[in-house]
Amino acid sequence: MNGSSKSTMRALVWTAPRTMEMQTQPLPAVKPDEVLIKVASVGICGSELSGYLGHNALRVPPLVMGHEFSGEVVAVGTDVTTLRHGQSVTVFPFTGCRVCAYCVQGMPQLCVSRKLLGAHRPGAFAEYVAVPAAQVFALPPDLSWRQGALTEPVACGVRIGELAGDVAGEAALVIGAGPIGLLAMLALQQRGATRVFIADLDPARLEIGAALGGETLDPRAVDVVQVVREATGGLGVAVSVDAVGVAVTRRQCVNATRTLGRVILSGLHEETSAVPVADVIRRELTLQGSFSYSPDNFREAIVWLQEGRVPLDPWLVEAPLAEGGPWFDRLIEGPGAVAKVLLIP
Repeated sequence: MNGSSKSTMRALVWTAPRTMEMQTQPLPAVKPDEVLIKVASVGICGSELSGYLGHNALRVPPLVMGHEFSGEVVAVGTDVTTLRHGQSVTVFPFTGCRVCAYCVQGMPQLCVSRKLLGAHRPGAFAEYVAVPAAQVFALPPDLSWRQGALTEPVACGVRIGELAGDVAGEAALVIGAGPIGLLAMLALQQRGATRVFIADLDPARLEIGAALGGETLDPRAVDVVQVVREATGGLGVAVSVDAVGVAVTRRQCVNATRTLGRVILSGLHEETSAVPVADVIRRELTLQGSFSYSPDNFREAIVWLQEGRVPLDPWLVEAPLAEGGPWFDRLIEGPGAVAKVLLIP
């Protein structure tokens, strides 16, 4: 195995609710089927915000989070033949059992025993991270690390678009203009939706949505459901996406979707909430969960980024890894015109 001569690294460690600390840790050991990656850029995910607050049972402190990232291969395990030292890469962060029906069908993210990088093993909020080589995807030479770090969230948008199906010529609604909501909007547009309404309480995020071609709605100023129904001749949208995950947004999506339409639930803010089920039954709506993405979605996300189909660059913020704690707080309290925060080790 060839690799770094360093024996320690700096890592941002979540040690308790709302507490992050920069620590010196041993350089990760690399197993025969793994590679060591020098992290170049790592995004903060919304699921990590709930973990940071102590609201996510999946993450237990002390923990190095981080699963949206890009970097350079600096060490290769003895059994690895598909990757080389110096290669620019990103990483599919889920591992499955490889033998269940979901894994065999190419959906390890749905494996009942799946493990997530940055939750079940140390993640990329560090100078280096060790990962199984089978999860590593090479980045095209013309794709920057800044863009490569967006692969994971873009894959979430790709999956939402896949589940939405044929929306060519249709109207759609996205509630929530955070990173996943914005990416869902872009995915629906690329699948041919002629109008995509996007609702959020943050004016700065609505400005991003408008700049990307969405028709913005402020729920404090208008009745989202009423506006959408009036704009669609009283029918409602063909597809709605809840990228927030609270009772009111889930209900709004159901009420704004036309008979025989599809409601895609992506936001996970509340574990449970009341949904107008009788309305779902009487109008034969399809409620569809969208959890993450498949390896194929991940691969397609890289293509989208390479082809310039994700124009979020003006709203990307880069900050040193050591400033990660304050950025977690800011994202929770009100990020403003920020589509994604990328931390640089």
